[in-house]
Amino acid sequence: MKKLLLFMLIAVSVAAVNAQETEKKKKKDWSKVNLGNRPKDHLIFQVGYLNWLQKPDTIATAGFARSINAYFSFDFPFKTDPRFSVGLGAGVGADNMFFNRNAGRNLNIVNSNGFSFAKNTGKDTANKYKSIKLATVYLEAPVELRFMVDPANPNKSLKFALGMKVGTLISATDKTRFTQDAAGNTAYTLKEKDRKNFNNLRLAATARIGFGNFGIFGQYQLNDMIKEGQGPNMIRPMTVGITLTGL
Repeated sequence: MKKLLLFMLIAVSVAAVNAQETEKKKKKDWSKVNLGNRPKDHLIFQVGYLNWLQKPDTIATAGFARSINAYFSFDFPFKTDPRFSVGLGAGVGADNMFFNRNAGRNLNIVNSNGFSFAKNTGKDTANKYKSIKLATVYLEAPVELRFMVDPANPNKSLKFALGMKVGTLISATDKTRFTQDAAGNTAYTLKEKDRKNFNNLRLAATARIGFGNFGIFGQYQLNDMIKEGQGPNMIRPMTVGITLTGL
């Protein structure tokens, strides 16, 4: 019985101490937190898997399509609660979509009548391709609302961010690597650059979650990738991947 009472006394004492510590945490004045270990500017590097949502069945995509983003960003913590902050940045985002090399060279971005995809009619026997891809590059400005569980120790804290990014298209390139074409020419690369059929403006919703310098991210384009009337204009690129950042 004495042992039981002693155990209960210890348990109650521990609970009381924990309750006091919890109460102290609730009353913590976040405005006085030392942010000496928190950088004001940082780099954000992202690599992810790219998918075209709402694309028609006639577009034969294949392989590991990917997005690569690199931004320089400034962090502006709230004075009253530095767990919250606003991030403003600028950088470059590049998307690389690959197509089924056995379905034929099924895109034409220099067509004056619009951006066309040929129907996937089966294996192209006249030409042999090594790879077919479309590369688009955007100059972008991301804006984020961020939350950090422990703002005084950013390298050991959970982090969350929701935001938007606005981008302008700076290049669109169709790159086809031939093993052999119908004329017998071998081992060469054909490049075509033309962005007239693409929307110059890109609006995308973004989200990040991470711990320390590593995390995962997602981005979804809110407007159509291709101009209305210039091709399959319902395509909305979406990317999910990993993030490396100083904040």
